[in-house]
Amino acid sequence: MAIKNKTALVTGAARGIGRGIALALAKEKYNVVISDVLMADCKKVAQEIKKIGADCLAVKCDVSKKTEVENLMAKISQKFKKLDVLVNNAGIYPAVPFEKMTEADWDKVISVNLKGIFLCTKSALKIMPKASRIINISSIAAFVGFEGLTHYCASKGAINSMIRVLALELAPQKITVNAIAPGAIETPGASKSLTEEAKQQTIAMIPLSRFGLPQDIANAVTFLASEKSDYITGQTIIVDGGWTLR
Repeated sequence: MAIKNKTALVTGAARGIGRGIALALAKEKYNVVISDVLMADCKKVAQEIKKIGADCLAVKCDVSKKTEVENLMAKISQKFKKLDVLVNNAGIYPAVPFEKMTEADWDKVISVNLKGIFLCTKSALKIMPKASRIINISSIAAFVGFEGLTHYCASKGAINSMIRVLALELAPQKITVNAIAPGAIETPGASKSLTEEAKQQTIAMIPLSRFGLPQDIANAVTFLASEKSDYITGQTIIVDGGWTLR
């Protein structure tokens, strides 16, 4: 039995943080919709969710394309009738020094990381009842500068501003809008991009002396999705082991 028959959508759910969030919501007995451009990996996550005992729907979707987002929401409406929790997690972070950054580099990151949230949120609201939840995955890159990631940092900073406005506009419907800003999280993508020396240097910057895990972010998501967070809206929760305290 799903949690009061509630349905959650996680974008970018094929790997890493998105996968961790999807599995955590499944354990909380939500119906879980997972979307990604990597459909083969999406199907693997769907199998994991089914083993947990939750109902699941996997849909291929590029969040930067309006037609694909609308197709995603139509499939959710058809199978589950409504959407109670939207987790905008899909994001990319290709490193390019600013002087070498092209307009295409900039547009691609902004389209996925920011326009994707605009498209998904706008379309999802058509099938979201009162007291639903919108949770955007931001980053400490909104607060700390990372060389080679001007476009990524800009997109994440914009997310933090966007949630405050949306929280005000959607408050009459009792829909809360919040963001989570992860620090350094141990994911397949992060592991491949960092040398062992770089990993140790990163850990040295984190007061809690470890990389975060997808479950650390998932725990914050399940809290914001729950009734325990009823009175929290327009906030960015930093989950970084203390990195930004320095």
